[in-house]
Amino acid sequence: MVDASADTGTCAVCVVHGERSLVANLAAANNFKAAHVQKPENWAAVESSRVVYSAGFFITVSPESIMAAAKHCAEHDKVYCMNLSAPFIMQVPPFKKALMDALPYVDYLFGNENEAAEFAKSEGWKTTDIAEIALQISRMPKQNGSRGRTVVVTQGSAPTVVAVNGRAVQYPVIALPKDKLVDTNGAGDAFVGGFLSQLVCGKSIEECVRAGNYAANVVIQRNGCTFPATPDFVWA
Repeated sequence: MVDASADTGTCAVCVVHGERSLVANLAAANNFKAAHVQKPENWAAVESSRVVYSAGFFITVSPESIMAAAKHCAEHDKVYCMNLSAPFIMQVPPFKKALMDALPYVDYLFGNENEAAEFAKSEGWKTTDIAEIALQISRMPKQNGSRGRTVVVTQGSAPTVVAVNGRAVQYPVIALPKDKLVDTNGAGDAFVGGFLSQLVCGKSIEECVRAGNYAANVVIQRNGCTFPATPDFVWA
């Protein structure tokens, strides 16, 4: 989609000792319209997909597009995935409402420990235990009953928590010496990309998490969200 009235969005990134802060100017990205998704040539991509993923940031731009894709997935027994993306999604009432409207259609929900804690706070839950929060989210009402909701919470260097079917399992991440940490920018998105690369191939949760941890581990050892020309991930 091209919006001639606005510039392409930009994002300033400040990295200090491997940790990053972001300042985003959404610009044209903030003008996305649901009508663009609903064009036959674009909606065909949704219809031909088995797995659909949306970042939570998109909630601030086009909730209508999210709901269209999410409902399609539920109606056709496809997999819909979403990311909490940032604590402010839970802190701003209109954004939280859009998230909760979409949540019944979400099969896989991703987030980090800060986002999960903010979700719990916004729901009035008293617990700060990440595994318990993940379990409670996984048990929330779901539109498509053919599969349980899987909630995946990354915790930086602490184990990744996966909650599904009444059980929360912790998966250790790949250990990395502090002097190897270059830039955490894109680590969460890289994890999700690695995870989904195995999910679409029908791999187990263990393999999905292994691929996610691999991708995140590679990204944080490089400047910017980049990968080496030849990955060394070994498929099971």
